[in-house]
This record gives sequence, C-alpha cells and structure tokens, in this order.
Amino acid sequence: MPEKLRRLAGSVWFITLVAFAIRMIVVAFLYQGQMNPRRDHFPFGYEAGRIARAIASGRGFSDPLSIQTGATAWMAPLYPYLVGGVFKIFGIYTVGSAIVLLTLNSLFSAFTCVPVFSIGRDSLGPRTGTIAAWAWALFPYSILLSADMIWETCLTTLLLTSQFLIALRLEHSTRLRAWAGFGLLGSITALTNPVVLSVIPLFAGWACHRLHRRGEKWGLPALVAAVVLILVLLPWEARNYRTFDELVPLRDNLWMNIWLTNHGDASLFTPETSLPSTNDAEAQEFSRVGELAYMAEKRRQAIDFIRSQPGWFAWMTFRRFLYTWTGAWSLPQSPIAVHFDPDEPFDPANVAFCTGLSALAFLGLRRAFVKGAETRWLYALLLTSFPLLYYFSISQMRYRHPIDPELVILAVYACVSSLDSERRIAVDTHCFDAAPGRAE
Repeated sequence: MPEKLRRLAGSVWFITLVAFAIRMIVVAFLYQGQMNPRRDHFPFGYEAGRIARAIASGRGFSDPLSIQTGATAWMAPLYPYLVGGVFKIFGIYTVGSAIVLLTLNSLFSAFTCVPVFSIGRDSLGPRTGTIAAWAWALFPYSILLSADMIWETCLTTLLLTSQFLIALRLEHSTRLRAWAGFGLLGSITALTNPVVLSVIPLFAGWACHRLHRRGEKWGLPALVAAVVLILVLLPWEARNYRTFDELVPLRDNLWMNIWLTNHGDASLFTPETSLPSTNDAEAQEFSRVGELAYMAEKRRQAIDFIRSQPGWFAWMTFRRFLYTWTGAWSLPQSPIAVHFDPDEPFDPANVAFCTGLSALAFLGLRRAFVKGAETRWLYALLLTSFPLLYYFSISQMRYRHPIDPELVILAVYACVSSLDSERRIAVDTHCFDAAPGRAE
C-alpha cells in the first residue's frame, strides 16, 4: 500500500468520517420508518419520544404513555430532554426531527471510533487499535441502531466507551482535575442510562488498585471523583423527591421490567404486549393508580411469581444470559435444530454473527490473560458486570450495545494475536530450514 494511503487508512479521524458517511447513507433509506403513525407515532422514540413531546409541549418531564399520566421517572433525563429540544426546534414527530435525531445518533456512533482506536492501541497494541476502529466503523449493530432507532443507546455507548478510556489513563494519574472529570463524565453517563453505575465504581477501583501497586496515593483522587459524581446526580434526585414525595432513584421502572419478563410468558424475549406503553388496559391502570403505585404493584407481582416459580425464573435467567451472548432465544425443537420465527428471516444470520463475535471476544480476553496484559481485568470487569442486571430483567441486543466496542476490540485482538503467532511460527520454521548443517 502506498505510504500516503496507509497513513490515511490509519488515521482515526478518517475512519470516523467514513463511519459517519456510512451511517448517513443508511439514514437516507430508513428515516421514513420513524414516521409510522402506529399507536400515535410510538415507534418515534418510544417512551423517550412521549416524554420529549410533553417537554416540548410545556408539560415538563412527564407522560411516558400515549395518555397524559403526569410527572414521571420512567427514564433518566438526559436523552428525553435532548429529544425534547429537537422537537421544540424542528417540530414534534416531524421528518425534520427524525433526520436531526438520527444524524445525532450517527455522530455519537461514528465518534465512538475515537475511544475504540485509543483503547485498542493503549491496551492491546497499535494494530489492534486501528483495525478495531475500522471494525467499529463497519459494525452492523452500530450502523443499524444509529440509523434506525431513536433511543439513548448510541449516546450511552459513546459515553461508556470514553469512560473506559479515561479509566485506562487514570491508572497513571493522581491529578484531581482528571479524577473530577472522570466523576463528571460518570454522572452524565448515569443520567443517560443508570445501568452504567454498575461498572463506573469498578473502573475507579481498578485504577485505584493500579495506583496502589505503584505506591501512589489514590484515596483523595477517588474521593474527588465520587463527590463530583454525587453532586451532579443530586439535582435530579431532588427533583424526583420533590415531585413524588419519596426517594426515587434515577428511574423507577426496574421492577416493571423484571415483572415483564418474569410473569410466565416466555414466547418472546420481551413480551412487549404487557407493557402499559402498548397495552391499553395496563395504561389505564397506570393512569388510575399513579406511576409509583403501579411500579410498586409490579414489584410485588414479580417477587410473588419468582418465589412461587424459582425454577422457572432460574431457567429464564439462563435463557436471557444465553441470548445476550448469542442472540438465540427460541428453544430447540430437536436435538440438532433450533426453531426460528418465520417473521424474523435474519435470525439465523444474527445468531451466527453474535455467537461468533462473543466467541472471538472471549478468546481475545483469554489471550490477554495468558499474555498478562495489564488491562485484562478492566475488560473482564466490564463484560461481567454490565449485562448482569439484564439477565434478570430484559435482555436485548440494543441493551448489550454499550459494551460492544470492547467486544469488538477483544475480537480483533484475538485475530491479530493469532496471525502474529502464525507469522512467528512461519519465520522460525524458515530460519530452521535455512540453518547450515541441518540434518536432512
């Protein structure tokens, strides 16, 4: 390859530009799907779109359903407010808003190439970083989710991947400003998707452990990061307390999601027909009793069902675990066949793709442990902790997507390290064959 072309192909900004161009081409074909009038434009942002409509209409952070139900804590605030701002400028459920929001998603997804490049380079080598950035630019889920769904997934992915990169850098830094930035980014990410709070303390703990091993002080930096994170989250917590007259976490729908997938219906990985968003009877009950009372009742129902059917719950948890890493939900119909829904013609290819990616990623993680890579435990902590909550509630590929960048990096590392090993074997064999005096 000519030198100029090789340098261009290795530029993370060129890769990012290509990634964005690909996503925008796909947006041009798919944006009309957001205009589906089904259930009063429900596919346009789903509950986030409902809340954004209320914000743009002057009703505040409220009404996650098609009917007006009042103030809500159904979602964390950052993304609905972003959508609400776009609605305010470009119109509610308009073509202009759809294009702007999908363009923002595409930007978030494309810019994820930057931390992917840096993480791969800094933790597993320059070749891994460059190839992983290209792999992310062409990653099918990244393209589809950014160009076809108005949701917080792509923003969460960019923020969490950046948080991973900062954690890598913090193992070499005790500067309070850097740790304060880590706490600030962590709070912003949590206000987008609170599930990340399951991994941010682990990132900080890993960095503190690395500092401790080198004999550097880590207590004050960690305290600064924690204080900044808590202070940024406090206003939203105060809003929830003032609104509902009781302590409410960043969002309140956890037990509803647990009940949704643990009440006896195993036909789909997410039986969405039981949601108040798509079930009129549930929506009326939600409106009648109020949001907190509805969520409390779902908590009671979920706990009662799990207690009465612990074996079923354990089996369903295992199925959600399996689905997270393979994309396969349907049960085997025979010892050698898996049933695929005829309405989902891409299921077989998707299962093969997801299973292959997971297998390569865990092979890459194993190689990292065998070779003693310093960052191996940071990858292991992320892959272990982030999906954990979804095993017990709702498991979907888009919910796993925030850790897909690290899966891509590890999968690329597995391939790169295998090729390097084969090259070393070939070189050693050639040197042995060429050695003078070798016995014939």
